[in-house]
Amino acid sequence: MNNVHIVTLGCSKNEVDSSMMYSLLNKDRYRMVDDASDADILIVNTCGFIDAAKEESIDTILESVEYKNEGRCKKVLLSGCLAQRYPEELLKEIPEIDGIIGTGNINYINELLDRSMAGDLFVKTDNLNSAYIEGIKKEEVKKTEFVKISEGCNNNCSYCIIPSLRGKNRSRKIEDIYSEVQYLVSKGAREIILIAQNTTDYGIDLYSKYSLAKLIKEISKIEDLKWIRVLYLYPDHFTDELIEEFRTNEKLVKYVDMPLQHISDNVLNSMNRKTSKDHILKTLKNLRASIPEIVIRTTFIVGFPGESQEDFKELVDFIEEIKFDKLGVFEYSREEGTKADLLDNQIPDEVKKRRKDEIMEIQSDISNEILSKNLDKSLEVLIEEKIDENNYVGRTYMDAPEIDGVIYVESNRNLEIGDFVIVKVIDTLDYDLVGEAI
Repeated sequence: MNNVHIVTLGCSKNEVDSSMMYSLLNKDRYRMVDDASDADILIVNTCGFIDAAKEESIDTILESVEYKNEGRCKKVLLSGCLAQRYPEELLKEIPEIDGIIGTGNINYINELLDRSMAGDLFVKTDNLNSAYIEGIKKEEVKKTEFVKISEGCNNNCSYCIIPSLRGKNRSRKIEDIYSEVQYLVSKGAREIILIAQNTTDYGIDLYSKYSLAKLIKEISKIEDLKWIRVLYLYPDHFTDELIEEFRTNEKLVKYVDMPLQHISDNVLNSMNRKTSKDHILKTLKNLRASIPEIVIRTTFIVGFPGESQEDFKELVDFIEEIKFDKLGVFEYSREEGTKADLLDNQIPDEVKKRRKDEIMEIQSDISNEILSKNLDKSLEVLIEEKIDENNYVGRTYMDAPEIDGVIYVESNRNLEIGDFVIVKVIDTLDYDLVGEAI
């Protein structure tokens, strides 16, 4: 029996892929372990989206090689986006790597393990547009679980390599997603987070119409499911039906994660985004008019090739006008193999950093202003961690795990992980809240 440990890097979609690999393991030959130092086989599920993610992946691979050189680890294997993108280069530069599977080849995990343990170098990065593997049942289910509703992306944004790493958009059937969610809830999950590269595109390939609202309606019928959260809702196909679902569905938390990337039409066109400033403004205003308590999170890219000072000022003015509840900023990362890599007027790094810092300073003030409005409010909180006898960490509907803030909860009674409790907000921090359980 060989011990297997997977190191997962990058986004929550990779977390789902790692869970699938664990579920597919031949349990007669392999068992998963929580500690890398206990592993006979280390699998690094890599990210290759931007330079910082690639550097983290390389560093983690090298750390895993050290385990192999110094500890009990016998094999170092790779999966994920960086492995899909650079298999030959990785094998050449890091010969200690013992095998690779790409993003469309998770179902080959046991062959990868068997072949590597037999001394063979197994590399498989084809099947980029393969069908999603259904019927996987996780052994350990958390209170919050991510469920991937589609794989790949049709957007072809000029700065993004993801379609080359994940293939075209392939939606899963509603009945298959329903079955997975039902299983997770039966095992104790209370919050389900639906993810995809672009969740608003869900269903167009299967049903010839955008079907995210229909999917949400269906899984809402699962009785013990408390919260449904949706990430990566692109604005171009954010339908009126979907807005109505957010307004009326009590299980669908009033939280919209909408990656906008920019607001200047000049930059949006250059990015090959399938939207416009007018459409974005209309969607945001419809959301806030229909759902006063809606929380909107977004991300922007600064320093995109050709982004003028006027384009940047337009973005700043937009952020100050809309006052997003949550906001992240990325400096444009030049990626080989993308159309944007070939554009003229690349922006100097120091300008990118200055623009990012300016926006984050503005957003800090906005965040403090928005958080202060929660003082003395009573909010429903999902308890996630116990600090000590009377103190806990939780999340409200306003915060997605790992990317947003938390609420620190004081309670004079014992709370269990996974409890939903009512908490009165008594203080605010830079991005977090402090409250007392009622």
